Amino acid sequence: MASTKKADLGPLVGAVDQGTSSTRFLVFNSKTAELLSHHQVEIKQEFPREGWVEQDPKEILQSVYECIEKTCEKLGQLNIDISNIKAIGVSNQRETTVVWDKLTGEPLYNAVVWLDLRTQSTVENLSKRIPGNNNFVKSKTGLPLSTYFSAVKLRWLLDNVRKVQKAVEENRALFGTIDSWLIWSLTGGVNGGVHCTDVTNASRTMLFNIHSLEWDKELCEFFGIPMEILPNVRSSSEIYGLMVKKKKKKKKKTIGGRCLGDQSAALVGQMCFQDGQAKNTYGTGCFLLCNTGHKCVFSEHGLLTTVAYKLGRDKPVYYALEGSVAIAGAVIRWLRDNLGIIKTSEEIEKLAKEVGTSYGCYFVPAFSGLYAPYWEPSARGIICGLTQFTNKCHIAFAALEAVCFQTREILDAMNRDCGIPLSHLQVDGGMTSNKILMQLQADILYIPVVKPSMPETTALGAAMAAGAAEGVGVWSLEPEDLSAVTMERFEPQINAEESEIRYSTWKKAVMKSMGWVTTQSPESGDPSIFCSLPLGFFIVSSMVMFIGARYISG
Repeated sequence: MASTKKADLGPLVGAVDQGTSSTRFLVFNSKTAELLSHHQVEIKQEFPREGWVEQDPKEILQSVYECIEKTCEKLGQLNIDISNIKAIGVSNQRETTVVWDKLTGEPLYNAVVWLDLRTQSTVENLSKRIPGNNNFVKSKTGLPLSTYFSAVKLRWLLDNVRKVQKAVEENRALFGTIDSWLIWSLTGGVNGGVHCTDVTNASRTMLFNIHSLEWDKELCEFFGIPMEILPNVRSSSEIYGLMVKKKKKKKKKTIGGRCLGDQSAALVGQMCFQDGQAKNTYGTGCFLLCNTGHKCVFSEHGLLTTVAYKLGRDKPVYYALEGSVAIAGAVIRWLRDNLGIIKTSEEIEKLAKEVGTSYGCYFVPAFSGLYAPYWEPSARGIICGLTQFTNKCHIAFAALEAVCFQTREILDAMNRDCGIPLSHLQVDGGMTSNKILMQLQADILYIPVVKPSMPETTALGAAMAAGAAEGVGVWSLEPEDLSAVTMERFEPQINAEESEIRYSTWKKAVMKSMGWVTTQSPESGDPSIFCSLPLGFFIVSSMVMFIGARYISG
């Protein structure tokens, strides 16, 4: 029997999208940007102590292999020839820190996740050594000295994990953010794996000079980081190496040199290539980036200056202003897994729609302190404004509003820094499928919110950069060649006065969330002795939500 002829769609490009909550592999048609198939696997998070957040690097790697395998199976079922996949890009959660043994390929500790708080006392001690406080670090990196970034996580590992110390002493240790770990593993690991990162991920370590685009010796000395364990830094769009198929070491596939931090990938995927264009991504956290062109704009209102992208070895670098919110989609997961208010993440839209209001209830999900524009690690989550009439629907609505209010704070800061208010907000990410959230966002910002019909812009940006890499050349980034994108538009439906009243009440709630914790030093002792505590144990204990709690389930 003759085999069925495979459909020839021309060159295809794959994208690994490794986020905090899940891993996905997606395949796009390079000529039309059409998403052909994908697969997703949820990733576990571990919480060994209050404020600690970890993930298993081997589980993350295995999830990538699984997603690639399942996606290719689906393409086969669609009669699409997978040999037409010409390149694979990698997009990843930034800042999350991994150290592994280059001789065995084994991680030396769990990945310390970007929203982990264990290094707060390290940050405070380092701050005392900086003349002019944070300016020493910020002037070189664009970043405030914070638990958010990789340098202090790496410092903690060097101080507290004997396996890491020993591997560094014996010249066996390699450091990287998730992109580096994946690329090294996918390109052969102990058998010639490529140890590299791109400028966007490097710019989130607090060790990288965003002006010279090199690891900064002075910063490495300040944090006590040996430079020999750092990855090589490349542009965001060039061939890094060849992917070794699992268990078939001789077969390789080009990794089309693209590696972008997830938020930079979304900026590319939203085609924000012009100075002043901005996008907001709603994932585990919430990240608003505004392209500032070839110049670094330093914020006076609590935002970060970061590398947006560098799409080729000889291409110019672009910078961005960024506002980072730690908890966005994570609050929905918390309502599901810890409080049991919802059974699935999708259910929150139904609950919020039932009431259409928070009934004066305000939720500040500062589970990991507050990021931009406050940078206040002492904050903790609160729910306030509860009455005997408050029920789970109102709390669901308040959780969605919290995401929108945090975005409003970032946008206000960005408008002040840039001097030109945004006329609309381009959005993407998993949460944008929630129409209640999108309408709330338009109401609270009081500007239109514009969502692409294909929400996978992070993966699309990864694929675009991979396909455009020199030596691959199957995806043009020239404006005239970019495919038109269908958009869904949400217009404000309340008056400006009501929007301002709700926002000002939210800001009162934010003030009440601050100063809840004082610094405790979790940095001594063997971290492996601590049993695993559920996230809700420490979050709920720090919240004032039990006032009227027996009414919540109503």
